[in-house]
Amino acid sequence: MITKNPVKLRHELKQLINPQDDLILSSRLRKLFPHDKHSCSRGTYRVSSLYFDTPDDKALRQKLDGVNLREKFRIRYYGTDTSFIRLEKKWKINGLCGKSSARITSTQVQDLLEGNYRFLLVSNDPLQIEFYSKIKGQLLCPKTIVVYEREAFSYLPGNVRITIDRDLRSSMGKHDFLNPDAYRIPVSDSFSVLEIKYDEYLPDIVRMAVQCENRRTTAFSKYMVCRRYD
Repeated sequence: MITKNPVKLRHELKQLINPQDDLILSSRLRKLFPHDKHSCSRGTYRVSSLYFDTPDDKALRQKLDGVNLREKFRIRYYGTDTSFIRLEKKWKINGLCGKSSARITSTQVQDLLEGNYRFLLVSNDPLQIEFYSKIKGQLLCPKTIVVYEREAFSYLPGNVRITIDRDLRSSMGKHDFLNPDAYRIPVSDSFSVLEIKYDEYLPDIVRMAVQCENRRTTAFSKYMVCRRYD
């Protein structure tokens, strides 16, 4: 019998910051909070994601329209290591975000890229089975590759995670997703994306640390921006 564990919903705040703000913020955050344990010696790591959507771009349109309840599926790996890949479902409801994930192999990713997805159906993982049902029922298919460099910090009280994503890139092709050396089109070097995720409350030390003058919370989506380069 397959059971689903409840997923805790979290708050998520996003801000677009210019290079000067990025320099000031990252310097401040490095003095206050530890880097993510998976970071390299520079405190950063690369994130590579392949997003799925319907033929009529349901996830993209719902994001543009600000639909209250929406979801999207993606496959993600970090750095150049394709031995650890995750299938992820992210959703938003009433302004709160949730995410569930499942391990998936590079061979299975290649099968998905070639349209072979039956392995999902025979899985014992509820997320993989749900993904299969969405592929069959909604005709989900690979849409675009999103790549960026991430610097991540954590703060235990409030289960806070602060990330700065830089050097956003995309790709018109889908089949080279598992090639970390493949060329990606630069999307923008004029801004970085600051994200703050937390549970019930945001501690004052974090609230003050991430303050940027004349910056406001935004509904920015890296997937949405990179879809311009399909």
